[in-house]
Amino acid sequence: MMRTLAVYIEIKGENEFVGEIVGNNSNDACFSYDTAYLNNSECRAISIGLPLEEKTFDAIRTRIFFEGLLPEGFTRKCVAKWMHMDENDYLSILAGLGRECLGAIKVIEKVNQVIHPDYRELSKEEVYALASEGASESAELVTKSHLSLTGASGKVGLYYNVSNKKWYLPIGEAPSTHIVKQSHVRLKKIVANEQLCLLTAKNLGIEIPKSFIVTTDKNNDEAVLFATQRYDRQFAASNKVINGLPVPCRLHQEDFAQALGIASVDKYEKNQEGYMKMLFDLIRSYSADPMTDSIKLWDICVFNYLIGNTDNHIKNLSLLYGEDLKTIRLAPAYDIVSTMVYKSSMEDMALSVDGKYNINEISRESFKNAAIQVGIGTKIAMRRFDDMINGFTNALNQAKEELDKNGINQIDQIAVQIMGKGGIKNYI
Repeated sequence: MMRTLAVYIEIKGENEFVGEIVGNNSNDACFSYDTAYLNNSECRAISIGLPLEEKTFDAIRTRIFFEGLLPEGFTRKCVAKWMHMDENDYLSILAGLGRECLGAIKVIEKVNQVIHPDYRELSKEEVYALASEGASESAELVTKSHLSLTGASGKVGLYYNVSNKKWYLPIGEAPSTHIVKQSHVRLKKIVANEQLCLLTAKNLGIEIPKSFIVTTDKNNDEAVLFATQRYDRQFAASNKVINGLPVPCRLHQEDFAQALGIASVDKYEKNQEGYMKMLFDLIRSYSADPMTDSIKLWDICVFNYLIGNTDNHIKNLSLLYGEDLKTIRLAPAYDIVSTMVYKSSMEDMALSVDGKYNINEISRESFKNAAIQVGIGTKIAMRRFDDMINGFTNALNQAKEELDKNGINQIDQIAVQIMGKGGIKNYI
């Protein structure tokens, strides 16, 4: 049976009808822009990988972008189970979850019932259940709220009201303000690990989203949540209110896999494809400030190496659009964790550096050669490299002290492991 999913994007706080995804199933569904959208000189493409063209994009290009909006891995399995669907049926999952995605996209199947936007207050017990139940609990909330977040770890989008310090579950098309992740069953202290790495990055001048740790009464590793303020949501001077709460505007974003037209399953570079050069070429071609964003991207690549983050794949880097879609900038750094502190971690980086994957084989010379390959002047690139190494210990210690003051346990142990297992070990 032919299915039609309507695609919308929020521009300056208002929904614009973009086009439709039409097909019998996930294998033949194709996206096309609406003629009126194409004819509007103010409108812009929803993805670099889906340029404004008056034609239908094939099923592969359609799938790469829209499946890129969905959860992955175990969370995807849990969501599919809750929805009674095949986890490979991205079209059906998108129809169920597409009302609130990362960025400013909404996807709504025309036959679906109208779900009025709302914010439902969550009790402490419900919020803490996210920590104790992990991905299965977040999958239930994701399904009930019709919200889609990418990634493989258990996460959910919630609304946080700063004034009363209460959490709310967005319903239907109501935007969330924070992404909340649970601690990982197998990867101990990963919440503290991520916050330590992000604060260290911030101390070294890398732009990150605001984040904080939500501890429960038990305050053990299995009962800790990590809340990140969404940089793709911003409060503007508008009169929009839902259930007494001000509604943020959506800013559009897309990750580098979507922009490059690379499927999520290929987010890790494996065969010398040269992903790093592709990233810098994209910044050079599309960023409103390519020089600044190239340096920011370089800093993130270097920092991932220094902390030992071998999960630095291309879906963990994004482009952020202006509210009118007319400008594109590199998004703040996110999902930065030292994976090398875990015994189960792979030693191969997700992006090769001068053709090398194994973190123990990558050196300063590797980055110097990489700077030439990606088109950054070696003088400025290596000055940034050396400055980051020279400031790393102090940046890590400052981050550690801040978390110590907040009562986060075992930070010292994680910091020692980062210094001993990340790329920084070669320079101290």
